[in-house]
Amino acid sequence: MRNIFDTHAHYTDSAFDPDREELLAALPERGVRYVMLASTCPADIAGNADLSRKYDYIYTSAGFHPEELDKLPADWLDVLRESVKAEPKLKAIGEIGLDYHYEGYDREAQIRVFSEQVAFANELGLPVIVHSRDATEDTLEVLRKYRPRGIMHCFSGSAETAAEVLKLGMYIGFTGVLTFKNSKKAVRALEAVPLDRLLLETDCPYMAPEPMRGKRSDSSMIAYTAARAAEIKGVPVEELLEITCRNGMEVYGINE
Repeated sequence: MRNIFDTHAHYTDSAFDPDREELLAALPERGVRYVMLASTCPADIAGNADLSRKYDYIYTSAGFHPEELDKLPADWLDVLRESVKAEPKLKAIGEIGLDYHYEGYDREAQIRVFSEQVAFANELGLPVIVHSRDATEDTLEVLRKYRPRGIMHCFSGSAETAAEVLKLGMYIGFTGVLTFKNSKKAVRALEAVPLDRLLLETDCPYMAPEPMRGKRSDSSMIAYTAARAAEIKGVPVEELLEITCRNGMEVYGINE
């Protein structure tokens, strides 16, 4: 397969420490055309920027994940601003959003930092990469207020929630979860997403698709997710990959 655009990956994760350079050098030969690295904290922003400089097909982002708020530097907005200035291949603000999954979260702090990052992205004309877990209503409220361009990544919501995201003009990213046997909710959501708003991602090293489930994921495995998505949408897999690649280039402002 060709034209794989992994629109959300985490190659600074320690799971890739044993063979990161070898893997990244090989991915273009496995059909991977582009990869977007999602950042979660200052160290991640720096590490992702380094990888984007080393590999032509890799692009990067800068943002603070809601689960990283306890590590948020006092000058975090300056960190983002300087990252954008320094990195010509930085194409998005992310991974940002809300996560109420674990007990002890600070709802007000999460909403404040998420909102400020969305406003910053709007100021710069950059798209956002949005993470939302167990926080659908608050996430949609922030997005409705600021109306950013961008992506709802690793979508796990209902078809009805997908429709609300689409009304905001955003793209929706699906992972290998589509291939799981218990993926009825994801399938119904995908059915509601038009091809021109669809993106594919791994969120690697997590959520490897069937038949690789349980193993470390990498961008080449999108081939399995694409095959399942093409089946659901009723189009040839090569066409779906071409469309989703073009969508990724559009939202991230990548010009050949």
